[in-house]
Amino acid sequence: MRAEAGRRFRRLVIAALLAPCLASAADGSSTSAQPRLGLVLSGGGARGLAHVGVLKVMEREHIPVDLIAGTSMGAIIGGLYASGMSARDLERELLLISWDNIFAARVARQELSQRRKEEDFEFSAVLELGMRNGEIRAPQGTVSSRGLEILLRRLTLPVRSIDRFDALATPFRAVATNMETGGQVVLADGDLALAMRSSMSVPGVFAPTETHDQILGDGGLVNNLPIDVARRMGATRVIAVNVGTPLAGRETLNSVLGLTSQMISILTEQNVQRSIASLDERDLLITPALDKLTSGDFAKTREMIAAGEAAAEAMLPQLRAFAVPPLAYADWQLQRTRQAAGSPRLAAIAFEGSEITHPERIRDQLESKPGQPFDTARAERDARLLASSGDYERVDYHVEPTPQGDTLVFAMEDKTWGPNYFRVGLDLSTDFAGDSAFNLRVSHNRHWLTDSGTEWRNQVTIGQTPRLYSEIYQPLGFKLGPSNDWFVSAWGDLERRNIDLYDASSGDQLARLGRKSLTLGADIGQPWGRLGEVRLGLVHQEWRINPTFIVSTLADTTGVFHQRWQETGIRLRVVIDQLDYANFPQSGYRIEFEATDGQQNGGATVRHASFNRTELQATQVSTWGANTLNLHGRALVARQPDDSAQGPYSLGGFQQLSGYKPGQLTGNALAFARATYYRRMFPIPVLSRGFFVGGSLETGNTWNTRRDASTRDLRWASSLFVGTDTGIGPLYLALGRAQKSDTAIYLFIGRP
Repeated sequence: MRAEAGRRFRRLVIAALLAPCLASAADGSSTSAQPRLGLVLSGGGARGLAHVGVLKVMEREHIPVDLIAGTSMGAIIGGLYASGMSARDLERELLLISWDNIFAARVARQELSQRRKEEDFEFSAVLELGMRNGEIRAPQGTVSSRGLEILLRRLTLPVRSIDRFDALATPFRAVATNMETGGQVVLADGDLALAMRSSMSVPGVFAPTETHDQILGDGGLVNNLPIDVARRMGATRVIAVNVGTPLAGRETLNSVLGLTSQMISILTEQNVQRSIASLDERDLLITPALDKLTSGDFAKTREMIAAGEAAAEAMLPQLRAFAVPPLAYADWQLQRTRQAAGSPRLAAIAFEGSEITHPERIRDQLESKPGQPFDTARAERDARLLASSGDYERVDYHVEPTPQGDTLVFAMEDKTWGPNYFRVGLDLSTDFAGDSAFNLRVSHNRHWLTDSGTEWRNQVTIGQTPRLYSEIYQPLGFKLGPSNDWFVSAWGDLERRNIDLYDASSGDQLARLGRKSLTLGADIGQPWGRLGEVRLGLVHQEWRINPTFIVSTLADTTGVFHQRWQETGIRLRVVIDQLDYANFPQSGYRIEFEATDGQQNGGATVRHASFNRTELQATQVSTWGANTLNLHGRALVARQPDDSAQGPYSLGGFQQLSGYKPGQLTGNALAFARATYYRRMFPIPVLSRGFFVGGSLETGNTWNTRRDASTRDLRWASSLFVGTDTGIGPLYLALGRAQKSDTAIYLFIGRP
């Protein structure tokens, strides 16, 4: 009763304020006497943001909408408007969105576990294949919809309890395509956020959804401008807004991607023209002039909205025929007012949808707890925590009423290409002086080997530096201290590499040693939230050194280079990693500390000796506009027999004293610092984050022992480069120049 009295009071106030405008309004007391106006919004990707501009003009001109039908982005804008949001609300929310984050393939790198972060330094995060039931599979979409789903979930939270779209502030329908039959599916009930997302399942971009026991794709394939749907809802007049992408020109039809895109556009345009042909003299078609704005230009939200406003302004005489008197419009607005929904108190947390994983294992790590009031920000952070595992194609949440109270339900959809994941990396390099290298790297991760979350990780390298690495990672199911996310790990590494020895002053090569090594380790560790992790464990290594090339002046010392060593020690490793990208980072920091202490056996002269090694390196990155400054430092001190050939601890090569040869400077003590500037260039090429142009200033040196180290011995170097972060790793073309050394040119794909 109190709520109803409040509504009546607000209506009287609005009517009183508008009274001077009503003198010429004959009866104008209700929209019920007016024909039913249907608003039809087409799909078009980012071009659909223009719908908001049209809605702004319609609100200004007092044009009430009785029902809405939309497809794809038209379904998203239409569904949010139907839920009770105003055009101004929509504009405000859309302008605040970081679309790069919304469509990111995974959650922000800073929020990943350290295991996932470390893989980025070896393999691109862009390309991932999988295997299930013995079948190689690829992702169903090139863009993640997880961020979009969480956004829609937040914006529709006030209407979470409404499951019939006729009961929304404005009745609504979303159009999708049944991907099994090719038929049209009109979504009229269920989960509003999921219905909007289903309608925008663009083939090859977003993965289809599964709802109403159907696999649903983008509705634009069958009905991109659903005028007939609005008619069946009862519309006697229609305002249709068409923002569909026009057909591309001949110049785009020279690739598989271009031809596929054109084929979809042809199918869409054909059904749009059929819909337009059904309009009559009582209806109105608005077609914003979007010119060169494309379906992917989400970053140009303001321009899209402005284009929609301009199109509606150009048709004001026709639009005003749909307007109603101020009192009638005020009544319509009042009926659409979104009632503030109270924050539910959670009775339970539940998980659904996953058939492979067991998310209950990390229930205690979630911020949302039973007994708390529901908090959207906490739920979104928890959803990102679940998504950061890399196991799910989508992670969504909703609040579900139950007899016991409101339950926060996290809905996960397992990746269709898991739980075996593969990535491929490539290292190609040349210095244009005859020194080239090639490595092909393949990683395999098997997630959820057991119900407790056991993970098996493998890496194979074929080429100049053959390597085989394998690790079993086992989360612990009990608490150690205040935390319950401890783990144990057992790993092994088999590698063969060449070590080149140079004259430090002249840069002349003195020898090439072949080094074969086997390393075994066992760790106990703990993630530090999403900051990084700490590991403490035992490590055992055996290695053999044999010369493959020695200059004649060292022929008498050949025996010194034939060595067999082994060592056993305790290793502490701490990593804090908050870089936003592994390659060309633009913000964040990374600190890595490692210390090993133990016993070595072998060598030409020393049979038993203790050793210890300590290394610290840190990176800090800041960006302003398109400009980035990357500061990096590294220091290492090793106390061990001179001939142990453990390491390598060396400097030389691109951005490691550019201009010097890789490994030209070696020693048991090392100091290095680098300042790198790069600028991101536009436009952004396909399958890349962009081109970067920059340079570096570097200083450092190596010494036989820590006592020999002196700032007077520091060497200086610099580089200029152009690079890009591609789907198979970073690509650089660079020029390096070093003090007391030659100028070097570098071209490579992979880590420098």
